[in-house]
Amino acid sequence: MGRAKGGKRVSPAGWVGRIILLLLGLLLLWNLWIFAHVLAWRWINPSHTAFMAEGLARLEASNPDAELRQQWVDYAQISPNLKRALVASEDAKFLEHDGFDWEGIQTAWEKNLKKGRIVAGGSTISQQLAKNLFLSSGRTPWRKAEEAVITVMLEALLDKRRIFEIYLNVIEWGNGVYGAEAAARHYYRSGAARLSAAQSAKLAAMVTNPRYYDLRRNDRRLVRKTAIIIRRMPYADIP
Repeated sequence: MGRAKGGKRVSPAGWVGRIILLLLGLLLLWNLWIFAHVLAWRWINPSHTAFMAEGLARLEASNPDAELRQQWVDYAQISPNLKRALVASEDAKFLEHDGFDWEGIQTAWEKNLKKGRIVAGGSTISQQLAKNLFLSSGRTPWRKAEEAVITVMLEALLDKRRIFEIYLNVIEWGNGVYGAEAAARHYYRSGAARLSAAQSAKLAAMVTNPRYYDLRRNDRRLVRKTAIIIRRMPYADIP
């Protein structure tokens, strides 16, 4: 056993307690660091995300000179078609909830339980943004817990329009492609402001598996989901 200051022995339980306190302190510092970033993003646009760093590392593994494609554009410079398509596809209750769609989570849970594997998710746009900004793409209980904490911060510090603006500019849309402007240019040689309803619906349909659909742009599932989104778009409310 070790000795504390003054020559007193520290029991194993004491060391465990100290380690737990240290870990809690590090967790608090990590969350304060995240809080400071989210607060700053009320006025400053994020220049990179955890998902971008992960994507760049993946590209550099085969090409050391690889670069990401991403260009920030203001909310007003993104087509309302794309905004409606994403809300219709990813989070129909975006303007109503506080970051979590509890009904959607329950529905996804029931589907996954029935299938015996993960076939559906109940993540809102705010949750997806939290994951993209700070976390890895892996699925672990710790990551889901941290995602929830960050989602609460986003909803508390930013309004819906700002959350959506950041989301539109940072989400992955292909192999090394991030954000609406880069996606519009990559797939349609157009700016995000000029995306049509059909183009927007297809981009929204790709969000669940962008690198896969980047290589398979006429996949039957993608075509089917695009058609569903087009039908839902007129009913989607956006900030």
